[in-house]
Amino acid sequence: MNSIPSDPGLRMTSAELRSSASLASVQALRMLGLFMVLPVLAVHASSLPEAGDARLVGLALGIYGLTQAMLQLPFGLASDRYGRKPVIVAGLLIFALGSFVAAMADDLYLMILGRGLQGAGAISAAVSALVADSTRESQRTKAMAMVGITIGGTFALSLIVAPPLYRWVGIGGMFAFTGALALAAIVWVLRVVPDAPLQARESLTRADFIRVAGDPDLMRINFGIFALHAVQVAIFVVLPGWLIERAGLPVGEHWMLYLPVVLLSFWPMMPAVNWGERRGRQRTVFLASVALLALVMAGLCLQPQGLVPFAVLLFVFFAVFNILEASLPSMVSRLAPADIRGTALGLFNTTQSLGLFAGGALAGLIRSAWGDSAVFALAGATLTVWLLVAMRHRRWPGASH
Repeated sequence: MNSIPSDPGLRMTSAELRSSASLASVQALRMLGLFMVLPVLAVHASSLPEAGDARLVGLALGIYGLTQAMLQLPFGLASDRYGRKPVIVAGLLIFALGSFVAAMADDLYLMILGRGLQGAGAISAAVSALVADSTRESQRTKAMAMVGITIGGTFALSLIVAPPLYRWVGIGGMFAFTGALALAAIVWVLRVVPDAPLQARESLTRADFIRVAGDPDLMRINFGIFALHAVQVAIFVVLPGWLIERAGLPVGEHWMLYLPVVLLSFWPMMPAVNWGERRGRQRTVFLASVALLALVMAGLCLQPQGLVPFAVLLFVFFAVFNILEASLPSMVSRLAPADIRGTALGLFNTTQSLGLFAGGALAGLIRSAWGDSAVFALAGATLTVWLLVAMRHRRWPGASH
């Protein structure tokens, strides 16, 4: 098996490009299914027997994050030991099973079970590690950015296609479609995704684990991904209903807002990332992005009325989300020791998944107790804490210190 060339060329090789693009596609197929229900599940829940319990709605949105959190690290460890592809295929099979269970759900309890099984297919660490295995360090930010852009694009696409798809096939059809996408991703992994050299380990020592788990900068990054995805899920406990009530958009027409806003939000992403990389200003771009997210939450706390305020706030949210989604995994892959990169990414994705769970579950509880605006206030407070934590970050890959 050929090793990854070591020369720091300015461009990705064809093998690096193929690996990165094919793995980004695998993540896209899986994440589309996860994201697609976010804009409609809270609305759909109103037709179920348990509709009055906002806690169950939040749990249905966030439970897959809890099961992912429980299994990301074991999957990352397994990928270091047994190889990336077998772990990815096993995770996609579990995810497909959960999708089909959720497709049959006629109450929130069975839907929660299906969503939990979806989360149990915790392959993000293995996919990220395989991307890192397949690329030189000089090209890894581009590769991780490609995956991050794909995830951000998938999130955006899900917001656009979910409302009309829900109107056409219902929530059951959406989950069934998700299961089919996962099975297609398995075929893609086996036939298209190239193999990559793996620095296999017979075992992970306690010292190795501490080296990753106790690294201050990796801990700060892990807290960041927790905060980012907690906020992402939390706002969609409230936002679809607000678009109906405050912007006058029926759920089937939400795409009319999402489509132009999301497409425009990609425009500032790559210039911001490239400027940070080339000028050694990653810290500036990163901290400014977190601060902008906190300002968006402050704007939502003001309970805006009408289409234009929502369009402006969502544009800023999506633009900044895309920048951070691309930056965070790249930072982990470049700061973590190469021989236990899968474990480091496993921890990263564990905290990401905990954020997904916490965002949905806490938003449901907060909304039940204090109302819609309190959800955005909690999101803003979480982002403010992240900003303070990120300001103490010491190592910025590729930046001058």
